[in-house]
Amino acid sequence: MSLDNLTDKVVAITGAGSGIGRALAIQSAAQGGLLALADWDAEGLAQTVDLVKAHGAEVRSDVVDVADRAAVAQWATDVVGQFGRVNLLVNNAGVSVTGHFEQMTYADFDWILGINLVGVVNGTKEFLPHLIASGNGAVVNISSLFGLVSIPGQTAYNATKYAVRGFTEALREEMLVDRHPVTVTCVHPGGIKTGIVRNGRTTAGEDHARLTSTFDAKLAKTTADKAASTILKGALNGKARVLVGADAHVLHHFAKLTGSRYQDVVARVAPRVTRGR
Repeated sequence: MSLDNLTDKVVAITGAGSGIGRALAIQSAAQGGLLALADWDAEGLAQTVDLVKAHGAEVRSDVVDVADRAAVAQWATDVVGQFGRVNLLVNNAGVSVTGHFEQMTYADFDWILGINLVGVVNGTKEFLPHLIASGNGAVVNISSLFGLVSIPGQTAYNATKYAVRGFTEALREEMLVDRHPVTVTCVHPGGIKTGIVRNGRTTAGEDHARLTSTFDAKLAKTTADKAASTILKGALNGKARVLVGADAHVLHHFAKLTGSRYQDVVARVAPRVTRGR
């Protein structure tokens, strides 16, 4: 049984201070949801709260580092303490590290793992009992197109997003086996117009400004608003997998058609796209 609608439903969203998370918050409020928002960026989170309140929604906001397990546990406790329930959890918070693995530091790899993967695990673990107790819950985990295909310069990001995909799909199976009233959706956005590259890290020798410009001009084709509407529609229908953007659909099907040979094609094409060669 899918969630169906958000009227008077409690929606918890991580990474709500900008991008897809902000768009999800605004659209959830417009659909009658009660909002529990979290982000590490206090200023961005406050701006989202103002936008949500413009829709008349009740909203709670907390500055939370999703990699901090104790902080996520406290957030979940506080959200349930205020609203009495949680119906939809969107593990959206994510970061990027761009650059070849040879130049990547352990610190950068640990940083992205903590947010992109451990953050999803923390949020799911702490909220899942409440979603089950709601009698009609939903988990939405944001993976990526790069959780379906790999690309050079994104070893760390690929690692986390493939892991999110595997975790989410197995969790969905467990909910079905145990007959829990919780749907589980894995989302694979393509290039979305957000600040993920601008606010991300790069390895030594990479031109951060050029990478950001390339992403914004050539790769980010879908707006955050469009992504959010696609995600919410999929979640409310209880879909197992949601692809966002034409690029996600095209590259996913290309990889399925060509099998592992897609890697050779990507290795030839990617440098020309990302580095102008």
